[in-house]
Amino acid sequence: MELGNISKPTYGPGPEAPGSSTPGLVTMAHGFLRLVQPNALPTGGVRRAEEPSGTPVLCCLSFFLCQLLLYELGFLVCAAIGVLFIILVPLVGFCFCCCRC
Repeated sequence: MELGNISKPTYGPGPEAPGSSTPGLVTMAHGFLRLVQPNALPTGGVRRAEEPSGTPVLCCLSFFLCQLLLYELGFLVCAAIGVLFIILVPLVGFCFCCCRC
C-alpha cells in the first residue's frame, strides 16, 4: 500500500449522489421536505445568565423551545393531519357502511 506524499496530500472530488431511476419522485420528495422544514435548526441552545443578585437563572429556555417548535412546526402539522386521517377515514367509512339507507 502506497501512502503518497503525507505532508502535501492531494484530494479528489467528493462523493457524488447516486443516479436515480425516478428523478421526478426525488424532486417531489425534496420539494416536500423544503416546504415542511424551510428553516435551519436553531443552534442558540440554553445558556446561563446571572441575575443582579448573583443567582444563576436559566435564560432563553422558553425562547429556545419556541424556536425549536417553530422549526418542527411543519412536521407537527403533518403529524396532526395524519392522526386526523387515521381517525376520520375509518369513522366515515363506518358511517357510510352502516347508514346506506
